[in-house]
Amino acid sequence: MAELAGLEDPRAREVNEKHGDDHGVNLGRLRALAKRLKTQQELARRLWETGDTAARLLALLICRPKAFGHDELDAMLREARTPKVHDWLVNYVVKKNPHSEELRLAWSADPDPAVAAAGWALTAERVSRKPEGLDLAGLLDVIEAEMKGAPDRLQWAMNNCLAQIGIEHAEHRARAIGIGERLEVLKDYPTSPGCTSPFAPVWITEMVRRQSGRAS
Repeated sequence: MAELAGLEDPRAREVNEKHGDDHGVNLGRLRALAKRLKTQQELARRLWETGDTAARLLALLICRPKAFGHDELDAMLREARTPKVHDWLVNYVVKKNPHSEELRLAWSADPDPAVAAAGWALTAERVSRKPEGLDLAGLLDVIEAEMKGAPDRLQWAMNNCLAQIGIEHAEHRARAIGIGERLEVLKDYPTSPGCTSPFAPVWITEMVRRQSGRAS
């Protein structure tokens, strides 16, 4: 904890706080520290228990993703109230855990929008990598009905799922683009030069174009 405190950078904190993250550690330096520590599950659990955001991010980098139980991950997600901790927990740990599918189903239906967002993030991953058994048309029905009025984090995750359906599944592409055009979610999101807009119709079209370019 003392070493993490020593990595505090006021400018990094200022940038992070604009995104809802209450820590001031440069993520490159945090990753370097994690590389030095290597995998240490017990230390990861102790760091998580501090409740400190930088400590929790470090914990997620040095833990063994498969070592967590179902209920433990559920409790961790409900404690992960900053966007970066939430994001890293889902992407670096839950996606690699044997309970990920059970958690995806439970979280997707949770009344807490931050928890539901994790469920949708896991669903987007399945849409891309393991779509067998998913009702893609049913997912589009839910997105069409609920995404426009969803809170920010949940809306972002649902939009990501919408884009992945359009990108990866040609038979649903026209409908996915149509839903995006009608709902206009993230249409005016500020996008840096050289980056792809998160507005689903633009995102889908651009990624399909790149894929066809690689295929040819």
